Amino acid sequence: MTLDQDSLRAHFCHALSEMYKAEVPLYGDLVDLVRQADAKALQTIQQQHGNTTTPINPDEILPARNRVERHGAIRLGTARELSTIRRMFAVMGMVPVGYYDLSVAGFPMHATAFRPRTHEALARHPFRVFTTVLRMELLSERTRALAERALAQREIFTPRLMQLIDLAETNGTLSGAERDEFIAEGLETFRWHSRATVTLEEYRVLKAEHPLVADIVSFPSCHINHLTPRTIDIDLVQRMMRERGMPAKERIEGPPRRVNPILLRQTSFKALEETVYFRDAGDEYVRGSHTARFGEVEQRGFALTRKGRQLYDRILARVNREAAGLEPVEYEKTLKRCFEEFPDDLTQLQAQGLAFFCYRVTPHASKRDYQGVESVSLAQLLMDKVLDYEPITYEDFLPLSAGGIFNSNLANASQSKQLIMEADTDLDGFQRMLGAPVMDEFCLYEQIQQDSLESCRQQLGVGLIADSDIISE
Repeated sequence: MTLDQDSLRAHFCHALSEMYKAEVPLYGDLVDLVRQADAKALQTIQQQHGNTTTPINPDEILPARNRVERHGAIRLGTARELSTIRRMFAVMGMVPVGYYDLSVAGFPMHATAFRPRTHEALARHPFRVFTTVLRMELLSERTRALAERALAQREIFTPRLMQLIDLAETNGTLSGAERDEFIAEGLETFRWHSRATVTLEEYRVLKAEHPLVADIVSFPSCHINHLTPRTIDIDLVQRMMRERGMPAKERIEGPPRRVNPILLRQTSFKALEETVYFRDAGDEYVRGSHTARFGEVEQRGFALTRKGRQLYDRILARVNREAAGLEPVEYEKTLKRCFEEFPDDLTQLQAQGLAFFCYRVTPHASKRDYQGVESVSLAQLLMDKVLDYEPITYEDFLPLSAGGIFNSNLANASQSKQLIMEADTDLDGFQRMLGAPVMDEFCLYEQIQQDSLESCRQQLGVGLIADSDIISE
């Protein structure tokens, strides 16, 4: 019997969320707030359609994945940690998708996202973990030596977890008891520890270099630094967070509010100051503090083609030039004005090849009309209402948005900022640390789109659906 990766992933994500609720109670409050916001947003939609009496239960209306959906974020220090976490996530059907160079946002790190690969697995449970690893070459010599020494002395994976990973790789499955063990042992990799592995003086050196370097190097685990529920109305969540006194960040990261949402919008409550104990010169523990863990919310939109992403990046670059130094309200005005260039109409997004779509044969389509036809254009099938389409959800991340979230939770700037900002992208180096290639997210979305067209072709019985009018480059 093969391992049910979707079920294992779902159970692991639930267990991780429960652990994080216990560690950061405000995260539990945030999950409850998101559910209330979704119910309120759905109620507003119902009222717009004339229904003002029926109570709303988001669980009965939204897709099942919306309730359980979480993404987490971890920070690693070494190649061994990265390659081992890859093996651990692979047991749960999660693979590295996308490469993110965070030096563009001022961080001495690069990243990937471990997530399910297929449309079906994502629908069953879309747990994903944004995973960064330290770029030692972007640290000053003194800090690099300290970081390497501290990281060489820690082990973030339990011996039993390593045995279970080996077992799953060898046999292709785990027994029920072994799956329970895998979850319990895996949680230890992400658990918070209030005792640091460095002295207070060493912590101060690391933090002066960059606060995230201190977070990566100073502790015995790669603790989850945030978990993220998904909402259907992030603007409402942001407003409700402020109304309830949560320390919400100043603005939402990502594109502006749209009728047809694209990519990813994110906000968070700011990281909490937590008590940490550091060793002193006499090897006794002294009290200090650390700020790293927070709660985040996301609203996911449509996956963009390369052409769509190029347009998005071009507009965002203009926003950042024009809005540099502006207060959040003025920034939002500039963002909204500049993004008027990006079509906010589903038909235009499809016709211009700006977003990816799943295609399906409409219920009233006459399939007999196409049996044996050698070739028919996609545009013709859409015009004749033989095919319909729906946007594919964006399952990945935005480095500048992640940077904006991280920056809002940092107490001070980096001493090595110039070195970081001048760094080159290093996908090859990242893949060597990972021990495997990173999947291209555009290729995955393209495959989902093409698979849907192939299914339509087979149902209609045509030789070819010519989709040259889809511009995805």
